[in-house]
Amino acid sequence: MPSLGPTELILILVIVVIFFGVGRLPEVFGGLGKGIREFRRAAKDADSLEEDDEPKGTPKKSKPVQAEVEETEDAA
Repeated sequence: MPSLGPTELILILVIVVIFFGVGRLPEVFGGLGKGIREFRRAAKDADSLEEDDEPKGTPKKSKPVQAEVEETEDAA
């Protein structure tokens, strides 16, 4: 993924100022910050839920793909 340079960031900021106006910038960026915080919190909660599902210290046992294919063929 390409990174944004200073020129691109300035262009985005100018477009935001034109679109929303200078007076609403604190409101817009405040809402954006709240949204990012909420997304991070939800992602963190989802990670903790996944960790709670599996007991710690138990390795995940996975079957080889060939064994899964044979089981599927036997069931059919």
